[in-house]
Amino acid sequence: MTFADPWDQKISAFLLSPSQFLATTTCESFLAELLHELRNDKASDQLKILIVSLLLEHPTILCPSSSVGEETALELLSVFSHTPQKSIILKCNVMLAITNVIICTSCLANHTKMAEDWLDFLFQMIQDTNDYRCGLSHQPIRATACECLREMETCSPGLLSQKLEALHLLKQQETTVLHQSYCMLYTLGLKNAIRILTTQKNVTDLEFKSILGGNEGFAWKSNQLGLTLLPINMMVHVPRLPPGLDCKELKSIMSSLLEESYLHTPISQSALLRELVEVVAMVPGLSPTLFKSQLLRLFGTADVSLMHATLFMKDTFTDSLFTAEDENFLLKRLVGTAQHPLLRISEKLFCMECILHFPENRPISSSGEESLPVLVTPRLAASLHPTVFNDSATMLCRLNLLCLVHLEADEGEADKGISYLLEHIMALLKIIDNDGSREVVVTSFRALFIFLMHFNGMKELSEKVIDKLCDMYSRHSRLAPNLIGLANRIQEHLNDPVWSVKLLIGLQKCIMEMPPLQLTIHNLSWHLKILKRVAKEGQITQRNTIYLLLNILINSNLCERGNWQVGNAVLAVCRNLLEHPSIDQVFIELADLLQYISVYYDDTDIKEHARFYYTLLTNLSWEKLTGILAKGLDGGRAKERSHSAIMAENEGIASNLTVHKTNRHVLQLIKMQGEASQTSLESSEMLETTGEAKNWLEVYQGQFQTSGFGSEVTLRYSLTHAKDTDHLFDKVFTICLHFEMKDSNYAKVNDIHVPCVFRDRKPPEVQVKLKPFQPYPTTLCVSAIFTTQDGRSWHSRLPDVSVSFSEIFLPLPLPPNTSCECKEQVFDRIWEAAASGNPDKSAISLFCFKTGDESLTDLIKTHFQGYLITDQQSKRFWKVLFFLPPKYHVLLKITQAEDAIQVSIATDNWELLPFVNSYLQNITDHCSTTVTDG
Repeated sequence: MTFADPWDQKISAFLLSPSQFLATTTCESFLAELLHELRNDKASDQLKILIVSLLLEHPTILCPSSSVGEETALELLSVFSHTPQKSIILKCNVMLAITNVIICTSCLANHTKMAEDWLDFLFQMIQDTNDYRCGLSHQPIRATACECLREMETCSPGLLSQKLEALHLLKQQETTVLHQSYCMLYTLGLKNAIRILTTQKNVTDLEFKSILGGNEGFAWKSNQLGLTLLPINMMVHVPRLPPGLDCKELKSIMSSLLEESYLHTPISQSALLRELVEVVAMVPGLSPTLFKSQLLRLFGTADVSLMHATLFMKDTFTDSLFTAEDENFLLKRLVGTAQHPLLRISEKLFCMECILHFPENRPISSSGEESLPVLVTPRLAASLHPTVFNDSATMLCRLNLLCLVHLEADEGEADKGISYLLEHIMALLKIIDNDGSREVVVTSFRALFIFLMHFNGMKELSEKVIDKLCDMYSRHSRLAPNLIGLANRIQEHLNDPVWSVKLLIGLQKCIMEMPPLQLTIHNLSWHLKILKRVAKEGQITQRNTIYLLLNILINSNLCERGNWQVGNAVLAVCRNLLEHPSIDQVFIELADLLQYISVYYDDTDIKEHARFYYTLLTNLSWEKLTGILAKGLDGGRAKERSHSAIMAENEGIASNLTVHKTNRHVLQLIKMQGEASQTSLESSEMLETTGEAKNWLEVYQGQFQTSGFGSEVTLRYSLTHAKDTDHLFDKVFTICLHFEMKDSNYAKVNDIHVPCVFRDRKPPEVQVKLKPFQPYPTTLCVSAIFTTQDGRSWHSRLPDVSVSFSEIFLPLPLPPNTSCECKEQVFDRIWEAAASGNPDKSAISLFCFKTGDESLTDLIKTHFQGYLITDQQSKRFWKVLFFLPPKYHVLLKITQAEDAIQVSIATDNWELLPFVNSYLQNITDHCSTTVTDG
């Protein structure tokens, strides 16, 4: 295909980067050029189709506004009218471009005249059923018109809802291959019309029948209902019509559509079935047994799209349509199809994914996690065992499936199956041992990862795998990156370093025991990568690593050769050793190693780095040392003055590198006034409500009463100078705040880093995040390490910070849009549970005090405003709920009686009652109080 050179270059440049192309011109002028060329009779159809494709791919760039879109659509309509009938492909592409521009530039949403005229034009086109007027050559135009109408109906649901009778008549009249297109258009309009009807209240038979018999204009106002979530997601609530409607006519239509469906292509059948499934799901008067006659044909299909539609039907209707025998047959069918030799690999993988996520009639787990159906037994899945002859994707998918099968099997069958899988893993490792290709190595380690994710808890299996990996590494040091990656991924996904640590210990031992002849320059680089990773594990002793490195440097010519890559790899190991928590146990050995490198290694850069590490090791505490190294890893840049002071060997080096202690407080944390000290839960931690408090509470109890949210309470402070401090500390830099807890009721608080604090500037805000194990008041012991302008480092204690009981309060973790009614129902359910003694630590109590009406209103507004569930001020009644992380609650019912204010208290942890009592006494200390335990 050849084009005029200028257009060829323009179109290519625009498609490559529209923004860069339009930087040299304007979209208006380029659009005018495109439309002008489309009207050029001398231009070829191929060029015009390519120009039209620009409007199909980038309509909003070329038509930035609705008015421009409308004008462009009018121009394209003119081009369509003047295009000769023989250029049928061009005419179809222009029709698609007009539809695309109208939709994307909001002409359809804004109900412009162009959109209305185009809809009328399309509808007139499809009325020429069986090509009586325009002949067979016009058939592609009608097919395109149907697709354009479907697209407009999809983007504006309900647009055709008043044309259903006409569409049904056209569908019945059409007897050519386009019958399929008419069916799809009618079915989509029918589904959307019923979907709109479900949003109305008290739908009558007359309204229902009027939808099916509608033959009026286009329903432009239908999309004001905001139906943007079509098709329906069956995993959530399905909108339904009221029961009792007369569905005879609709049932007849549905039966007719299903009877004709076998004439459609598989993809069209699949789309049709999905639409009809959604219709049946929305209309209570229609039974899922309508699809019964289709099941036999669907069960025998090997087409992926039809299989997916069948499973969608299964997931929607479960045992309303599928019997236990149907379910068993369908699952066996999937197992057989997953290994059919005539299917493509992608189709087989799809079948195995369907087995993993098979929609059961009676699922045991509804958590959404990957779990096998009950019917998938080792016997059923025996034919799916992976082999070394499978392609990579198939083998990994089969392995994952069979791991789940044997993990849930009975003990005897499980042992046999796991042994087979272990033999398969060992076979893969043997292939690697025989110099397998890179693809084989990657696939084998992925398979090993899958196997360990399921069976890492079996000690004997884990040790066999570790022994095999270490044995392989002794012969193939090139596997170092794969082994490091495996250790890292296992550690990340299991949150348990045991297996990874055992592997790294085995690899360290393997390197230690290697004969000197194997420690070549090439192999040494791989060994150093392993030792670098080993040095990161605090549970592994590092003395042997240091001895090995020192021995290699002393007894070889590495230092004389001065290879920078090897020297840098050795220093990378040393850097990790400097951060090792047990560095004090190998202090002398590491110092000897660094000093030897700094003296004998024949590379200036390596020498200087070794000297730098040696200086840090011998002059800094471990805390300061790790802080400096961590900053270097983050890409931080030290001040030139500090760097030169460290590297220069002069009298001031010890002073600059020593951390000095202050005699008094230099800094202090002051609670920020006028702002809430605590934060609510993150949105990802909030439970989604279903509208029913009972259902919500069951989910809530399942999620909270076992482990809680693991929520954090954020306390906000200003970091300021203490009173009467020396002017030396007027400007302090790189402050590291360290926190220690006086009790074990909270998780360790991470260090907080503040860039600087200047006495004459606004103090910075510091957010301290507490993660309670028990929500009791506590005290934080705070210390700081910082640097002054003269380059010296200082350690100073800060005044202790007290955390009161009320600072731990959080609102109930519900989404922001939760209704007041739902909140009250939730409050009542939790109160009933606490009052009934569930859980065992629940308790109720009573607190009384006296105050005036105005004082009570002010007290509630001041202390309870963010936690109010019910505010019936006219009835002098309030409900308050505090959530105390990780999983406790305090509920208050405040009632104004004749002689006193009564505060009824309920909690699911009776140990909190003394703190609640103290809190209420503190906020009502001007009143007399009485407490009565419930």
